[in-house]
Amino acid sequence: MIILHLLVNVLDAMGANVVNTMAESISPFVEEMCGGKIYLRIVSNLATHRIAKSKATFDKDLLGGTQVVEGILNAYEFALADPYRATTHNKGIMNGIVALTLATGNDTRAIESGAHAFASLSGKYSPLTKFELDSKGNLVGEIELPLALGIIGGMTKIHPMARIALKILNVKSASELSQVGAALGLAQNVAALRALASEGIQKGHMALHSRNIAKIACVPDELIEKVAKK
Repeated sequence: MIILHLLVNVLDAMGANVVNTMAESISPFVEEMCGGKIYLRIVSNLATHRIAKSKATFDKDLLGGTQVVEGILNAYEFALADPYRATTHNKGIMNGIVALTLATGNDTRAIESGAHAFASLSGKYSPLTKFELDSKGNLVGEIELPLALGIIGGMTKIHPMARIALKILNVKSASELSQVGAALGLAQNVAALRALASEGIQKGHMALHSRNIAKIACVPDELIEKVAKK
């Protein structure tokens, strides 16, 4: 079996259509050169040449103090050691990234599959973020993952809500949109780990659940918060 990778600079597009078209177009020439039969001609969603990165320092006092920071580091170590925890760790990251992907008319399934495959490249499923302390005891977090997001092609310029989302973001390139996605994933992860390291994740989840129940029960909008708190 011969596996041929065709690398294409798709600029500001997600690129699936152009890559698939190119793969199908060159397949007769490849068959002629190799004397074999080509079976699959399709884009890979493991976009290792489109890596997005983000890094930030979070003030320990703003996070809630040294104890909370230590709790976040412990949660990170837990995700490093256990793929069951790493899966939920990364799911929290993707909560933000997938929302951005959907809002901008991009392919959520492609982004999800690529991120989780990237998390497994070492042979072990691992967290997509890394955390450590700086010399002042503040939390330093960073994220790295493939984000094949586009700002042209597909639904990005057709769907009215996608156009509005891109206008609000004011991004000028696919690379810039991917950087926003990485920063969002890191922020989402820190927020979730901070909750886990302090009051617990259910406080926020149950507050949202209570508001949803109040809405289902047709509670007037001005009374929803009051009813939810009870």
